[in-house]
Amino acid sequence: MLTGLKTLDEVRQAVAVLATGNGDALDRLVWAGVFGPAGAREAARQGVLDQCRSVGLYPASIHALYLARGRGEAPATFTVPAINIRGLAYDTARALFRARKALDAGAVICEIARSEISYTGQRPAEYTFVVMAAALREGWTGPVFLQGDHFQVNAKKYTSGPAAELQAVLELTAEAIKAGFYNIDVDTSTLVDLSKPTHAEQQALNSRVCAEVTAFIRKHEPQGVTVSVGGEIGEVGGKNSTAEELTAFVEGYAKDMARLAPGKPGMSKISIQTGTSHGGVPLPDGTVAKVKLDLDTLQALSKLAREHYGFAGAVQHGASTLPPELFGEFARRGACEIHLATEFQNMLFDHPAFPADLKKSIYDELRVSEAADRKSTDTDEQFFYKVRKKALGARKQDLWSLPADTRRAISERLEERFTFLLTQLQVKGTRKLAEKYAPFVPGSYPTFEEALAAKGPEDVSGLSD
Repeated sequence: MLTGLKTLDEVRQAVAVLATGNGDALDRLVWAGVFGPAGAREAARQGVLDQCRSVGLYPASIHALYLARGRGEAPATFTVPAINIRGLAYDTARALFRARKALDAGAVICEIARSEISYTGQRPAEYTFVVMAAALREGWTGPVFLQGDHFQVNAKKYTSGPAAELQAVLELTAEAIKAGFYNIDVDTSTLVDLSKPTHAEQQALNSRVCAEVTAFIRKHEPQGVTVSVGGEIGEVGGKNSTAEELTAFVEGYAKDMARLAPGKPGMSKISIQTGTSHGGVPLPDGTVAKVKLDLDTLQALSKLAREHYGFAGAVQHGASTLPPELFGEFARRGACEIHLATEFQNMLFDHPAFPADLKKSIYDELRVSEAADRKSTDTDEQFFYKVRKKALGARKQDLWSLPADTRRAISERLEERFTFLLTQLQVKGTRKLAEKYAPFVPGSYPTFEEALAAKGPEDVSGLSD
């Protein structure tokens, strides 16, 4: 990654040549927008985003496309990949947009979870800036779907202080919307109480709090934009979801929305549990255990969600470490969205080109800083597999500073994998469909000076795939 552009004058000079397609200047501005000093950082971000807007590149909501799918107007023959970009964000996002451009794949989401925002050191405004800059660098135009993944209510914190925990989620949601995240996955599935006697009672708190967050979103979304909202009925890693649970949650949610935000749109999709877990289950040798994925449940609940409630379908979490032969099943089973994260992180740390000395340094630090997360039965391979994500924020500049040849080798491997996944999920050729249902809305482009005033990283224990 190129460095430099430490002064406001240097940033202004680089911004002045962006319209000529100067990739070197854009790369330097991205670095300045992430690591530069105050003043230069803000100017770099604003200059790049202004250029994005001028070429027709804009943050958008996938809500209309998803509801068109629920009505049968848009095909239910593809599954939208939601890609969590954690480490080496600019190079990873560039690899994704190269793969998307080659396949004309418009129905793709870039996302970051509440927990990831903390441990990767990427607030929403920075995430938007980096992803949009990567799209600009690779010549992509049109809508970019940015998503807050697992904006999750921590059950323990909610029990001890519900108002404070809900407020934390609402503040993060407002920050994300200001930064152009027009897709929010609300995760209140942590509040499901399976000890209750009926499905309605089990899901009651989940549906109510999800509706409260949705009503908040409807009050804060830009005029002309309907943020896509997802709900969740089964906490990933728990028991598999059922039709009865889905029905109880959706109907309870509808009643709560009618009370809290009468006449306002609700969800466009629903996340379920089908047997996966976030990040996979590492075995003693560092490999990942095979899971028994309940594809029949995924298919049945996707069908129920579309035909009875007008949603796009069901969402599959925790899928990036599944066997390659399974990915073609998701589109065939009618899943509307699939969340992918851990595999790309693994591809970064485990790539042969990743410097051995840097990896050893990171692991030595984690051995001390994350010792409390180590089980007595964990091998080194299991322990580091689980906790190395915690280094992505602390070592962000080291990762971005890897030699150009190293970053190129890693990004080429990522591009190959993205190409495989986009092909298997059948999103090739969906660009026109995305543009049709997510046109640019005047006044919806975020003002990043305001978004840059975000608070510092949270200390949360939420999940991501």
